[in-house]
Amino acid sequence: MVVYESYQEGLTIRHALVIALLAALSAATGMLIFQERRSWALLRDLRSAISKIAPNYARLTAGNDPLTSTEGLQKEIRTLTERWMEFCLHCQRVHDAEMVHAEHLATIGELAAGLAHEIRNPLAGIAGAIEIITKDFPQEHPDREVLEDLRQEVRRIEKTLNDLLVYARPKPPQFGRADIKEIIARTLQLARQQTGARQVDFSIQIAPSFPPFLADSEQLHQVLLNLVLNGIQAIEKEGRIVIEAALRSADGPNRPATVEISVTDTGPGIPPEHLERIFRPFYTTKRGGTGLGLSLCRRIIAAHGGTLSAESELKKGSRFTIRIPLREVAEEVKPVYVQ
Repeated sequence: MVVYESYQEGLTIRHALVIALLAALSAATGMLIFQERRSWALLRDLRSAISKIAPNYARLTAGNDPLTSTEGLQKEIRTLTERWMEFCLHCQRVHDAEMVHAEHLATIGELAAGLAHEIRNPLAGIAGAIEIITKDFPQEHPDREVLEDLRQEVRRIEKTLNDLLVYARPKPPQFGRADIKEIIARTLQLARQQTGARQVDFSIQIAPSFPPFLADSEQLHQVLLNLVLNGIQAIEKEGRIVIEAALRSADGPNRPATVEISVTDTGPGIPPEHLERIFRPFYTTKRGGTGLGLSLCRRIIAAHGGTLSAESELKKGSRFTIRIPLREVAEEVKPVYVQ
């Protein structure tokens, strides 16, 4: 009887151990299934994130067989990791190349600024000599026309040197209260004197209640004047220039509202092959142009934390649009640093 009870007790212990072992195996299997499903969920999230920063990923992996096993999951994660590392290395190489290019541009800028200073001094002497010589010729003397041409060329060189100095050593914006209506009025007052024989109709489209905002008024005036003068020069005989200003609401929860200012002309338009290069330094299609105006304008707007873009259609005209963050006058100004 005692032997039977001992056997019964041992059997019960074995059953309990087997049941405990089966329970542990079931729990482990459940955990593996849960982890695999969680891994697939994480993989889906990873795919979604990669598709946002690398839109071509879905196309590159479209031909792959669907992976359903753990081995396939490991293979895809390994592939994603390798591609991500390649992408990071590519970004690093591009960044290094851009930094080298920026250093070269900075060196060239310093050299150009030094040369400009050296040229300006003798150029001022040449301009003074031309003025003295001109006084010695009677008003009807034919050589006065030659001297006038020389004076115009000296002025053109001076303008080129000034643009070069401003581009090489840009001044940071001095933020203050800016009234866009007053800026546009000053711009058109100067622009109307440059129309010459062209018949140009100017139109302003801006709400009377447009609020003041924080910006560098002089720099915005410089940018607008450059864009308007470009529009005047693009018009051959007669045409129209429209200046619009509007407030645009924020396009996201963490994005500020923007001030949008556009200058539209009815000139012949800019060919597509030129449009993508017009903001490059020293690129110009105008006779006597320096190619620094639009590049300098874009740099000024970038220093305000904004953008300057262009769109054009042949035989219809061009439109240049400034977008800068709206900073209320009462808002504290924080400097914007641009390389």
